[in-house]
Amino acid sequence: MSEYQCYEFQAVDRPLSNADRQVLRGLSSRARITATSFTNFYEWGDFGGDPDELMARWFDLHLYFANWGSRRLMIKLPAKLVDRDRIGTFLAATDDVMLEDAGENVIISISRDELELEYLDDEDSGWLAALGPLRADLLAGDLRLFYLTWLMAVEVDAIEPDAPEPMPGIGPLTEALEAFAAFFGIDHDLVQAAAERSAATAPDGPSPDMARRVVAAMSDAEKTGLLMRVFSGEPNMSAELRARIRERLEPETTISPGALRTAADLQARAEEIRLARERAEAELAEKQRRLQAEAEEKARDVRVEALRQRGENVWEEVEIEIGRRNPAGYDKAAALLSDLLALAEKRGAIEEFHVRLQSIRERHAGKGRFLERLAMLG
Repeated sequence: MSEYQCYEFQAVDRPLSNADRQVLRGLSSRARITATSFTNFYEWGDFGGDPDELMARWFDLHLYFANWGSRRLMIKLPAKLVDRDRIGTFLAATDDVMLEDAGENVIISISRDELELEYLDDEDSGWLAALGPLRADLLAGDLRLFYLTWLMAVEVDAIEPDAPEPMPGIGPLTEALEAFAAFFGIDHDLVQAAAERSAATAPDGPSPDMARRVVAAMSDAEKTGLLMRVFSGEPNMSAELRARIRERLEPETTISPGALRTAADLQARAEEIRLARERAEAELAEKQRRLQAEAEEKARDVRVEALRQRGENVWEEVEIEIGRRNPAGYDKAAALLSDLLALAEKRGAIEEFHVRLQSIRERHAGKGRFLERLAMLG
């Protein structure tokens, strides 16, 4: 298999100007470039640009994957909306996630290598579109993405078995979180175990009534400052206002250690989920096998009854098909003989059938391909 790489970038807060696009075109003559995106696929060669530099200068999201198992997701956020202390509790034991300063922004880089996953070679795979909502979720204070990166560390035994989970669960999963787990190949059963419990705070954030009380308590100067920034078109104002409201509504709380599961607890539960799933799959496969066998038996009964009514003509058809001296004819002859065997069993005429079958073998002893097809008839 030849090499295959995908580089995709997306601008969310600020569209690309014509000058921006001209600079980007200089990096690749065949990239697909729009006012909000830059996409390129390589089956030979490599990208001439630096994803870190492109993210720092122009873009808010970046997706990369290669058919040798490397995958990467980068998300840029305003530094003032990133709570490094909270995020740090998720990242203490993993090298797969990096936070880098880029001026007034922070770039989150998540990567995994040597993944043995389905080969992605569809230019319209839609992975970045599926993962894009994670940026808005992070801006809204939903940190469950980082719980999934913690599970990545659990998978490779980088987390001590008795280490508690960073929050009391991640359920219910959004489509974007499910896409993230799939893209980075996180064990599905482990993710399901984590999602059996909900996060400590609702991802949707404060209710309108709660937000109204906080806004009403703000000073006139603070309200005026926020409104003027909205008037100026500053991006992410809604996210910043929500962050301020959360800070004033959410007092420091301590989660009881007993409320948190350990890495070992989650792995044990994942194993239970895996065994239950495999058992259910095996039962379903067995049921389907039985139904198929019953259907095949009914179909054979119909064919056998038709053969009974045709009498000696069937044996003549066997000879005609053998005489074609081609694979299709041999297959048809062998199928007819198999049904004739079933008919003989029903009539108690097995000995007579084998006498006639032996006669056929002797007459066509030189047709090795045909005789191979008769092996199952005894």
